[in-house]
Amino acid sequence: MKNILLILLLANILYLMWGYFSEEESQPGVAIVQESDLGPPLEVTIGRDSDSYASVGAVLGSGEPSALEAVVGRACVTIGPFRDNVDADSAVLEYSNEGMKTELRGARAQIFVGHWVWIQNIADVESAKAILEKLQAGGLADAYLDRTDSENLKISLGLFGDVDGAEKIELQARSLDLPAEVIPSSRERDVFFVDVGLPPGKGAGAIVEKYGQDRVLLRDAATCPQ
Repeated sequence: MKNILLILLLANILYLMWGYFSEEESQPGVAIVQESDLGPPLEVTIGRDSDSYASVGAVLGSGEPSALEAVVGRACVTIGPFRDNVDADSAVLEYSNEGMKTELRGARAQIFVGHWVWIQNIADVESAKAILEKLQAGGLADAYLDRTDSENLKISLGLFGDVDGAEKIELQARSLDLPAEVIPSSRERDVFFVDVGLPPGKGAGAIVEKYGQDRVLLRDAATCPQ
C-alpha cells in the first residue's frame, strides 16, 4: 500500500513539472496591439509628380510632346522646298537607307523666281517706245514692253538669279536717266518637303551642309514624320 502511494505521488509531481515546462500551443484569436508599439509612421516620397506620369501616357498614344522625347534625343528636320519631285525622292531614299524615318509631303508655296529689273508706270505706248530706243542705244537691247497690266505699262530689263547681276543692269539704266528698279519676284507652285526623324544623338550638321541653312528647318520649325 505504501508503495502505491509513493507511485501516485511521483506521478503527480511529474505531471506538474510537464505542465510547467511545456510551451503553450498557439490558439486562434485576436491580438490587440497598441499604436505606440509600431514605432514612428513611415513617410512615402513619390519619385514623379503627376505631370511626369502624364508625359509617359502621352508617349504611349496621345501624340502630345513629352519630356521623354527630350531624354531619348528625338529630333526632326524638314528639308525643302524641292521644286522637282525627283530631287525630293532622292533625299527620301538617301536618309531611309541610313535607317532614318522619312516622309515626303507635297504643298503649295510661294517660290522665289528671281530679281526682276523693271521700269514701271510708263504713261503710254509712245513713251514706252522712246524708252526702248534709249535702252537699245545704251547697250540694253534685251529690254521689252510688258503689256500684262494695262494700268501699269512697264519695261522689263531682265530676270536675274543673283541680285548682283540685277543691280548691275539697274545702275546701267539709271546712268541713262531711266528710273529702273530691282524687284524680287516669287510665284505660287507645287513643291515638296522631306521630313526626317533623327536617331538619338545624331545632329543635323551634315544635312545643313548639303542643302544649306535656307532649306533645312530645325527644332520647332520642323515637322516630324508620321
